[in-house]
Amino acid sequence: MYMSSETPPQANALFSRCTAAVARMGFLPWPAEVAYSQDMMLAALFATNWRALDTGLLLLRLALAVVLFPHGAQKLLGWFGGYGFAGTMHVFTGMMHIPAPLGALVILVEFFAPLLLVIGVLTRVAAIAIGVDMLVAVLTVHLANGFFANWSGHQKGEGVEYFIYAIVVAAVVTIIGAGNYSIDARIAGGNESPGLHAAS
Repeated sequence: MYMSSETPPQANALFSRCTAAVARMGFLPWPAEVAYSQDMMLAALFATNWRALDTGLLLLRLALAVVLFPHGAQKLLGWFGGYGFAGTMHVFTGMMHIPAPLGALVILVEFFAPLLLVIGVLTRVAAIAIGVDMLVAVLTVHLANGFFANWSGHQKGEGVEYFIYAIVVAAVVTIIGAGNYSIDARIAGGNESPGLHAAS
């Protein structure tokens, strides 16, 4: 994808000055291959690489899963110093006054939804569940603690910064889908949407 015909004049001028300076140092061919190098470098810097969309979606799914799964494992299995299912339910129902069915649902979502993201099956369902889980946590608990995580230990609890990341990633995966590196794509026939073909 070349951008020479669509590149703003200011960008061309800036690039020309930079390449001229580098060429004088002997690091670039001058002037025979500068036009080709300019197109390639501008494309690498500014063009959207739609071919990497599937890789980007995979990375988003894995990042969200890796960050959330330990919290689900703490709540369900008692891993990583967690209370396990019974202890977490006691905190939810006894201290936080969360109805037992909702507390159990939170535990199941935080444990199983990350696994679904990793393998890429029912990905939108998992992403929506995580997004709702995180949004409810923000509105009911963490919003009162401000923006920042409790790095200093002086806040009453964690702020919302982590949750913003989780909600946005979940929203992106919900809107776009799992990408071709997923079981969902195999179920759907591995075909991209017409809109994605048009964008690429």
